[in-house]
Amino acid sequence: MTSPSDILHGKILIVDDLNANVQLLARMLGAAGYVSVASTMDPLEVCELHRRNRYDLILLDLQMPGMNGFQLMEKLKEIESDDYLPVLVITSQPEHKMRALQTGARDFISKPFDLAEVLVRVHNMLEVRLLHKALHNYNEVLEQRVRERTADLLEGYLETIFTMTRAAEHKDKDTGAHVQRISSYTGNLARALGQSEEFTDMIFFASPMHDIGKIGIPDHVLLKPGRLTPDEWAVMKGHSSMGAEILGNSKSPYLQMGAEIALHHHERWDGSGYPSGRRGVEIPLTARIMNICDIYDALRSKRPYKPAFDHSKAVEIITCGDGRTRPEHFAPEVFAAFRQNHESFREIFDAHAE
Repeated sequence: MTSPSDILHGKILIVDDLNANVQLLARMLGAAGYVSVASTMDPLEVCELHRRNRYDLILLDLQMPGMNGFQLMEKLKEIESDDYLPVLVITSQPEHKMRALQTGARDFISKPFDLAEVLVRVHNMLEVRLLHKALHNYNEVLEQRVRERTADLLEGYLETIFTMTRAAEHKDKDTGAHVQRISSYTGNLARALGQSEEFTDMIFFASPMHDIGKIGIPDHVLLKPGRLTPDEWAVMKGHSSMGAEILGNSKSPYLQMGAEIALHHHERWDGSGYPSGRRGVEIPLTARIMNICDIYDALRSKRPYKPAFDHSKAVEIITCGDGRTRPEHFAPEVFAAFRQNHESFREIFDAHAE
């Protein structure tokens, strides 16, 4: 609630090219107890004065040389971002009152001045203005609290993500910086595909969880240096479903996307992937992006079953195929974006080498 003291301390600016009018209004307001009253007879000064002082009320004469009150109100609108123009116009011409209100003025007082009218209208205008400011400030406080709460939730989500990712890394020492690179690959590729910043941010943080299901794969299978038997390969493929189960049923959008990527990142565009043999657009975009990023990094990295390849060889295998990997495995738009931006993959790999 606005107190009488708040109203009397409201900042007032009188704008009139006649010194007699300025002095009369200033005396009226001073005698009524208003303690923050300024004035100017130059309308060209008003905008800069208002920028510096943010007056709670501007008493504005409409007929002035150089810039009239209507023109000045249009300029003041450019300063008042919340569309509330704290202007009380002064006029002796009744036909100007409606135009002034349409231009943005909140009220008017007539010449010659009536003391009671001036004080009532000034009091009412200041009360509304101060209540408007209080509401605006309250909304800003609420918005700040929401932002802080959102930041706390995001920090909590990311801490969970990093904790689970470290647990998965602990199982497979050869992947070292793999998850760091995956974040950058997927973020860059999403941006190259024209995805929103929100999507790009989410996939950056969600993609490192793609192999979280490997926590449930026995070491003798996960770390086997040679070729896996059909039974062992069936066990290994189970990490996709395990990852989705670990991350599923979460309210966090990051974990939800992580579950989606974990489940589908080994699906292939031609339907030859696993665990469900999805094809084409049945595969979520997140997983289509993840698939080519995961394969590039696997080709560049030493594994128990293969040596590390250089960038040129990895790009050749992805774009031309080698029997195990073929271009038709990848979504066409993702494949094209990779071909156009593969040098960024080289840079990311070099920046986060094992």
